[in-house]
Amino acid sequence: MNSNGNANHVKVLVLGSGPAGLSAALYAARAELAPVVLTGIQLGGQAALTYTIENYPGFPEGVGGAQLGELFQKQAEHFGAKVEFDTASEVDLSQRPFKVKADGGEYLADSLIISTGADPNKLKVPGEEELTGRGVSYCATCDGWFFKEKKVVIIGGGDSALEEGLFITRYASSVTVIHRRAEFRAGPILQVRAKEHPRMNFIFNTVVTEVLGTEKVEAVRLKNLKTGDETIFETDGVFIFIGHTPNTQMFKGQLEMDNLGYIKIDDKMQTSTAGVFAAGEAADSHFRQVVTSAGMGAAAAIEATHFLEASAG
Repeated sequence: MNSNGNANHVKVLVLGSGPAGLSAALYAARAELAPVVLTGIQLGGQAALTYTIENYPGFPEGVGGAQLGELFQKQAEHFGAKVEFDTASEVDLSQRPFKVKADGGEYLADSLIISTGADPNKLKVPGEEELTGRGVSYCATCDGWFFKEKKVVIIGGGDSALEEGLFITRYASSVTVIHRRAEFRAGPILQVRAKEHPRMNFIFNTVVTEVLGTEKVEAVRLKNLKTGDETIFETDGVFIFIGHTPNTQMFKGQLEMDNLGYIKIDDKMQTSTAGVFAAGEAADSHFRQVVTSAGMGAAAAIEATHFLEASAG
């Protein structure tokens, strides 16, 4: 909020500071639109929690997720973007300028770029919530270090499950991947790398029905989906990678979404409300890559620029 107590009026407001949001801010800043970015809870988005990103062009040796986020931010700020450590809590998209309430005040935005990302899904089994932070985790790079010479299980079968599992092998004595299907959905290179790793083991056609432990994780209860047999599997840590849910709740009823809550956009990142654009994992359940999110953010800002020019004319 500015000094006279009124809402801040901005041309472009970006919600979220992951690759999509900061790329959008860079492009909007270079168009001299003085964008403001509300970072949300996680500066740099989910990418900042990734230890090493090996598939972002321009970094043949890989780059740390947090480091890449810092570089994105510096570049956007260099051209005049303003990054505010703040989180939007409420929006009114019924008229322009759009109203956005944040913890630090209220904003009026001539155009809005939504890049609020997605959060990891929960198993929703007994013991999971109670033991989160005490052996249950959704981020290997955040917590892998705590499991030196310990046994951990990974739940999931996609890229992130195997990527994070491989990461944890640098600490844990054994990493067992538990997957509900008969084969992984992860890419072939990751599968080969995981299956060749001496510390990685695999249990297929199986789900975790309970996380066991009093003060900390001690075991998981497993159920084989083919036989129905239940077993207790001892472990010190449970890392859960079973997909994501988009952070789009505050736009429900105001923007068109699919049945999973991802914001519907056209090929120009335009949502169902003119002047509101979406980029990154809030609108992308398919690719979910840093490079695609960054590209979507750039496209959203280019289209926001065209929108503002047309509405001014």
